[in-house]
Amino acid sequence: MNASKGMTMQKVRLTGRLICRSEADIETLRTHLPEHIRLTTAEPGCISFNVFQSDNPLIWHVEECFCDKAAFEFHQQRNRASTWWASTADIPRDYEISGLE
Repeated sequence: MNASKGMTMQKVRLTGRLICRSEADIETLRTHLPEHIRLTTAEPGCISFNVFQSDNPLIWHVEECFCDKAAFEFHQQRNRASTWWASTADIPRDYEISGLE
């Protein structure tokens, strides 16, 4: 009998903002974002990943969806070891995460 039969995996969603403080922060995002998106969307379990500049050039919206907690946690671990994280760690983030319950 399949142990997971009848169980549904809960998608994990992250929504929020990157809050730039300067033109230098904006340039850092523009420089590193294409590779970050490429690597993230290639990850197993990544359903969607969008980062885009709002009408306020200092605010960037982030929308992520992963198939389950394991995929999200893999992304977080890979992300923390990436050039993206090293380059953008000082840019404030305001995120909400659902689906980790």
